[in-house]
Amino acid sequence: MDRRHFLMGSTVAGALLAAGGCATGSIPGLAGPIDTEMVELQRRTFDWFVHVTDRERGLTPDRWPTPSFSSVAAVGFALTCWPVGVERGWMTRAEARTRTLNTVRFFHDAPQGPEATGTTGYKGFFYHFLNRETGHRHGRVELSTVDTTLLLGGMLFAARYFDGDDADEAEIRRLTQAIYDRVEWDWAVVRPNRITMGWHPETGFIAADWNVYNEGMLVLLLAIGSRTHPVSPAVWDEWCSVYDRSWTEDYGPAHLHFGPLFGHQYSHMFIDYRGIRDAWLRAKSAEIGPFDYFENSRRAVQGQRRYAWDNPGGWDGYSADVWGLTACDGPGDFRQVIDAREREFFSYSARGPGDRDDGTIAPTAAMASYPFAPVEVTACLKAMKARYGAAIYGQWGFLDAFNPTLMEREGPLLHGRIVPGTGWVADDYLGIDQGPIVVMIENARSDLVWRHMRGEPNLTRGLRLAGFSGGWLDA
Repeated sequence: MDRRHFLMGSTVAGALLAAGGCATGSIPGLAGPIDTEMVELQRRTFDWFVHVTDRERGLTPDRWPTPSFSSVAAVGFALTCWPVGVERGWMTRAEARTRTLNTVRFFHDAPQGPEATGTTGYKGFFYHFLNRETGHRHGRVELSTVDTTLLLGGMLFAARYFDGDDADEAEIRRLTQAIYDRVEWDWAVVRPNRITMGWHPETGFIAADWNVYNEGMLVLLLAIGSRTHPVSPAVWDEWCSVYDRSWTEDYGPAHLHFGPLFGHQYSHMFIDYRGIRDAWLRAKSAEIGPFDYFENSRRAVQGQRRYAWDNPGGWDGYSADVWGLTACDGPGDFRQVIDAREREFFSYSARGPGDRDDGTIAPTAAMASYPFAPVEVTACLKAMKARYGAAIYGQWGFLDAFNPTLMEREGPLLHGRIVPGTGWVADDYLGIDQGPIVVMIENARSDLVWRHMRGEPNLTRGLRLAGFSGGWLDA
């Protein structure tokens, strides 16, 4: 296959390009018309959040239908989804406002403290998972800086969206700012100019920091932009100082590499990186031509698709039209001989090109990349549905993951089941994988979240202090 053939895709993507686009709708500044099947996927995935999220407190489960605790990041994604539903006519503004206010009130009033039990957070941060009955810390999970940040992203977007004179909308704005203002970001700087990933009341701070290119950009920017407990902009300089380790041409066009695609999506749910650049990006642009973090994610998506086509691991099902590696469920942690070759499989894990790739494909990896490659993602959607159908796609959209290589199992599975003719298929939907599908499709369709967040003062303050300029930030 030559380069032009690959970029057009082996089957569906090429047909879409040859036809000049898709069916209905528009994607301002990103692509042509949006396919009706993509709209249907967005609606079904949105409806999952409506179906599973507790209306009175807003606690979205980490996974469903398997009984589980609540993920605070998934709550942030649910908050981001409600305005999408309003704009699409899937939910009334009154219902979205009520759900949002209930959620913000719960987190504003939930107990904070250093105790190991009976609290929801500490120092303004929240625990990664919460018990859905009590709303308190689940088990011995960490106080999570990134999951708190993703919750705040949803709240800050909601506060921008609900901008009316209605008393409840004013209360959403007031409580959101109060929740953000009490986060003690400076407390989480344990090592010089680095923010820790978390803290346990039993053992103290986690040894790992946000210091390699990944989804942590939003953590740093909200910390730098804080009015009450800011960290030094030097935190961003330290973040960028290790980029040389990540810059690679091994996986597609040269870019800052992070294997799982969620690392190229999560911050982009809330920040329109098109045309804005920090000092590192300005220097890199002088070297290679115009380059920003949006372009970096676009290249990462190209690299994943190329990796699926090359398929160095020889996994079944990979192609230019069926691709997508990220953090997702898997069949379990075991080895099994398939076609005279020993294969290693994993349970829930962060997968990427050459990084714990066990043949498990996660639809969210491609679907949440829609702004970066709308034609190729649409082709992937159609190819997955055509090949695997109801085995992986149903009332609530795509199940979390599937693995066409694992057609039979000699022992027990940790998750999912074997579907004849398809292979292993997950039996759950995960909130942190569902949310990016809804939000990123909407960003491509209407600029909704990006448009509102371009005016979010806490975020824009953080961007400017971190040295970003250009594009909409200057305008």
